[in-house]
Amino acid sequence: MLTSDKCLSPHVPTAQHGHTRLRWHKPYRTLVRTRPVAWTCYCQATVYELCEGGGQAFLRRTVQLDGKPEVHETSLRSIRTTKAIWTELLSGRAR
Repeated sequence: MLTSDKCLSPHVPTAQHGHTRLRWHKPYRTLVRTRPVAWTCYCQATVYELCEGGGQAFLRRTVQLDGKPEVHETSLRSIRTTKAIWTELLSGRAR
């Protein structure tokens, strides 16, 4: 989880050997109200967000390429489980 002097949010490190592969899906709006509660640095091509709403949570991945971002999300899980996955993502143990 590297950050430079100019960046306030964490950078996602290179995935570790044997990391967990997350299943990413096209966004589906099953929660009416969601909000990002944590995110990685926007200076990277891929930005991750931890989103919560209605007692559930998911991760959002945005790949910023050629002016048209591609957004994918994990499935809904409990906030506790999703926060554990978020920690794995920030440590390189999940991608």
